[in-house]
Amino acid sequence: MAKGRVEIDLVFCKGCGLCTDVCPASILKLDADTITQKGYHPAICVDEAACTGCATCALMCPDVAIAVFREVRA
Repeated sequence: MAKGRVEIDLVFCKGCGLCTDVCPASILKLDADTITQKGYHPAICVDEAACTGCATCALMCPDVAIAVFREVRA
């Protein structure tokens, strides 16, 4: 079973929400408590243990602000 980890670069994330819409595990949300230097509410992963590493969020991100890492366990 694959386990994933999502890293979101707050410098590039503009809080468009596209990643939150396409995440099949619904673990990405816009962080209403954080405002970046550019004035956006960035996306955050709220349950990293549930990430499958599918990378749909990274493929959808127009600003290449998301990196997904996968660990495949035998």
